[in-house]
Amino acid sequence: MNVRIATRGYKKTEIGVIPEDWRVKQLADFALVQTGPFGTLLKASEYSEYDGVPLISVGEIRQGYLRVTIETPRVSSIVTKRLPQFILRTGDIVFGRKGGIDRSALIRAPEDGWFLGSDGLRVRPLPGHDSAYISLQFQTARVQKWLIQNALGTTMPSLNQSILKRVCIAFPADEREQEAIAEAFADADAFIEALEQALAKKRDLKQGAMQELLAGNRRLPGFVNPWVHTRLSELASIRNGGTPSTLRSEFWDGDIPWCTPTDITALQGGKYLRETARKITQMGLENSSAELIPANSIVMTSRATIGECAINDVPLSTNQGFKNFLPYEGVNTEFLYYLLTTKKQDFIRLCGGSTFLEIGKAQLAKFAVYLPTQKSEQAEIAEILSDMDAEIEALEQKLAKARAVKQGMMQQLLTGQVRLI
Repeated sequence: MNVRIATRGYKKTEIGVIPEDWRVKQLADFALVQTGPFGTLLKASEYSEYDGVPLISVGEIRQGYLRVTIETPRVSSIVTKRLPQFILRTGDIVFGRKGGIDRSALIRAPEDGWFLGSDGLRVRPLPGHDSAYISLQFQTARVQKWLIQNALGTTMPSLNQSILKRVCIAFPADEREQEAIAEAFADADAFIEALEQALAKKRDLKQGAMQELLAGNRRLPGFVNPWVHTRLSELASIRNGGTPSTLRSEFWDGDIPWCTPTDITALQGGKYLRETARKITQMGLENSSAELIPANSIVMTSRATIGECAINDVPLSTNQGFKNFLPYEGVNTEFLYYLLTTKKQDFIRLCGGSTFLEIGKAQLAKFAVYLPTQKSEQAEIAEILSDMDAEIEALEQKLAKARAVKQGMMQQLLTGQVRLI
C-alpha cells in the first residue's frame, strides 16, 4: 500500500478535520434508505427453518459482515417474488432497527438475493459513492457513537430512516480514492473474518467435546472404572454469600475481594476470577452473612442471572446472589467447574416460572449429576477442555489485536490523515 502523509491542506468541519478536497455529506444525499417489511406485509407464519433465502435481521448483523446460523429464519421464493423491493443486493449496507443499532454489514456477492427482515434498515448508495468505503465509515467509533446518542429510547435503543439519513461522513472528491481506501482494508477484513470463523469452529469443537466427555459418552484411554450418579452435596460444600451493611463505612474498602454478578459477567466467559470491583474489611465479613471462600473454589450466580461460574484464584467473599462450591478431596475443581457450566439450563428450569429467578441451596444440594469416580479421570477430562480454552483465548487475543490494528488504520485513512497514492 503506497501512502503519503499530508501535512497541509486541511479544513475543520462538523465531523472533524479532513483534507480540503474532501466533502462532508449527509446520508440522505448519497444513498437511499429503506425499512424492512412490517407485519402487514410479511407475517411470521411465512418464515421457514430450511427452505428459501436467509431473512436478515439485527441478530445476523455483526461489525461489517453478516453471520447466518441454523437459527436464522428463511423466506421462500413466493415471498421474494411478492416483495422484490426488500431483496438485498451486493453493495447494500444493512442496519438493525432495535438493539445493536451501531452495527452494520456490507452485503457481498454470496449474499446477493437475501431478504431484509422487518427489524432491518437498508442503505443503498447512489452512483459515485463506493459501498465498501461507506461501510467502513459506518464502522468508525465516531459514527457508532453518533448513532447511539441519537437513537430513540434508552433500554432498547432504536433507529429509523429519519435518524439514519442524518448521519454525516467525509468523502474524497475522487471515487477512485474511496475505492483505494476500501481495497486497503480488504486484507485486514479477510484476516479478521478468517479468525472469526476459526474461533467459531474452536468453540463448536469445545462444545462437542464437553457434551461427549462430561456425559461419559466418550471415555479416555486407560480408564475403565464405572461412572456414578450422585448429588452436588456429595461433591462440594455449598456456601451462601452476603452483603455487609452499606451504612457502615468501616465494613468497606478493605482487603477482602467481594464478588457480585457484574464481576462474573465482566470475565466474558473467562474461567478464572482474580479480582473484584469492590472489597470488604474483616469487620464487614464478621458482621454479615458473607463467608470467606477459599481459593480454588467455584462461585456461581444464583439470582436473576443463573449458572454463570468462575474459579476463584484468590480467597474472596460474594454477595447473596451466589451459591459457592468448595469441592471435597476426591473432586477435581476444574472438572466440577466444566460440569456445572453444562447444567445452566437445568438450574434455570429448577427456578420455576417466577419473574425473579433464584435457585436455592437445598435445590442445588439435591441436584443429580453423573461423573467418574477416579479423580485422575476427572483431571484428564478437565485438562483436555482447559487446553481447548487456551486455544480459544489465544485466538480471541489475536482477533482483538487484528481489530485494534484495523481501527488504527480507519482513524488514519478514513479521516484523510494518511492519503493513498
